[in-house]
Amino acid sequence: MKISLFLSCYNDTLFPEALKATVQVLERLGHAVDVPLAQTCCGQMHFNTGYQNECMPMLENFLKAFEDSEVIVSPSASCVGMIRDYYPYLAEQKGDETMLAAVNDLNSRLFELSEFLVNKLEIEDVGAYYPHRVTVHTTCHSMRMLKIGDAPQKLLRNVRGIDLVELPAADECCGFGGTFAVKNADTSIAMLSTKVKNILNTNAEVCTAADTSCLMHIGGGLHRLRTGIKTIHLAEILASTEEGGQHVS
Repeated sequence: MKISLFLSCYNDTLFPEALKATVQVLERLGHAVDVPLAQTCCGQMHFNTGYQNECMPMLENFLKAFEDSEVIVSPSASCVGMIRDYYPYLAEQKGDETMLAAVNDLNSRLFELSEFLVNKLEIEDVGAYYPHRVTVHTTCHSMRMLKIGDAPQKLLRNVRGIDLVELPAADECCGFGGTFAVKNADTSIAMLSTKVKNILNTNAEVCTAADTSCLMHIGGGLHRLRTGIKTIHLAEILASTEEGGQHVS
């Protein structure tokens, strides 16, 4: 299968290792991966801060960039959720039936990584090896918008060497929410404090998730407290093998 990689701004700019790992996993499973160079921001930040009209050029560009893609996969549940839930809304608001049809067609080919592996390919074992104690934060977009369920956990349970421990209140928001953390800093910090406390209670070495945006927020809290606990995207764990190394970095 030929798969187009949807980068997302966060990963492309700050966490390219999550993208490299996604490619490694997909290619290990026998798929060809391409990166449409015309892709840009999906417009989530603009949409969430009230600039819906400014999203339209990004929507139009996204449709054009991926119009010939057989399948589109991203290691960003947040951005996939933006496209799947709000692109149809934007097209409806514009009253453009042709655009709406194109959005719906694109959404039928668009997947978050763990969703694609478990629900589309029906694969739960990708041949990974990761000998570390790991806990999983369930991100809001993956759970509430994409409804991927326990797809990340299913994949992690089949990773050899892993010690997977349940995170108390895993489905509670970490407090990031993009611009929410800036506009409502005190509330965000309080939510983060609860999340960090729960992670500490697991005695995990690593906290993983399907969104690097949440992991950046959680990682900042863990780092400031000098906990020694690292945050690593799900794709990086799935890409780890005995031959390639399994270092907590």
